Amino acid sequence: MTAFLAEYGLFLAKTLTLIIGLLLFLGGLAALVERRKEQREGHIEIKSLNDHLEDMKTDIEAAVVDEALARQHEKARRKQEKAEAKALKKALKKGEEPEKPRNRVFVLDFDGDMHASDVDHLREEVTAVLTIADADDEVVVRLESPGGLVHAYGLASSQLERFRAGNIRLTVCVDRVAASGGYMMACIADHLVAAPFAVIGSIGVVAQLPNFHRLLKKHEVDYEVLTAGEYKRTLTVFGENTEKGREKFIEELEDTHSLFKSFVREYRPQLDLDKVATGEVWFGRRALDEKLVDAISTSDDYLFKLCRDCDVYELRYEVRRGLQERLGQLAVSTSDSLLLRWWQRLNNSRLLSR
Repeated sequence: MTAFLAEYGLFLAKTLTLIIGLLLFLGGLAALVERRKEQREGHIEIKSLNDHLEDMKTDIEAAVVDEALARQHEKARRKQEKAEAKALKKALKKGEEPEKPRNRVFVLDFDGDMHASDVDHLREEVTAVLTIADADDEVVVRLESPGGLVHAYGLASSQLERFRAGNIRLTVCVDRVAASGGYMMACIADHLVAAPFAVIGSIGVVAQLPNFHRLLKKHEVDYEVLTAGEYKRTLTVFGENTEKGREKFIEELEDTHSLFKSFVREYRPQLDLDKVATGEVWFGRRALDEKLVDAISTSDDYLFKLCRDCDVYELRYEVRRGLQERLGQLAVSTSDSLLLRWWQRLNNSRLLSR
């Protein structure tokens, strides 16, 4: 058994060395892919939700409605479309004002992480909408985010502010969560809609970090922090933190919280900030009671109703992935699988040694 464990340990050491080398290679490849991705231009993809619903309706009718009746419905729909197109052409030929077209709704999605990474696509989508939208149109943002870095969500919020500055109605729909930085974005909306059990709020600021100073000291390891400026570094991970540094750090947190509250007050003056700006969160119905949101509904139901009277379009900014990026993602997934197998074998060897 001892010889087996020794050979198996040597095998694991070789495998681990190979994996580390592979990860270093993949890291370099990923960095190269990311640089290429940033240089590559994307494009806007647009989909009509009205057409999507109509196609769904047609498919269902074909399955549950009598075939002859379904054909009649389809024939009547096409006849109506042809009549509308003919009437428009006739009005233009006579120099008459055509019938006012239906209002348009542009739907964007924002799926937020700690760094609000989706803002790179959001800024392109906002610019695209602003090139065509007018005061009769509406923008609906389906927003999901538990919050993250202040400066990242500050930029994301500024993108949504562009709609307000352009006098375009902005609706934000939250189906699951819009907390902290997510709520910073959501509160900009002219109309804020949340699902019944969506998590809303958390108008607060948090910062946390470990400190290994005592562990390093125990092992007689010195770690020096050299700064120019009294408050260049208030708290550190490895150095010894002082009470003065903690007080300054808390002061900065309080100032950030104050800015956050001022921002929310600007767009939702009806809020009792002393009550809701405590870092707490509320589910959708409770959030409505506290005036954190304006209505209770899912985004699906809200858009479904808009499709009755408006032309609703879903916009998405897409960057086409190149061959290198696809190969990089394949390599990363393969390395993850190898690491998982190595971890399983390591655990099995520990069981055998007992």
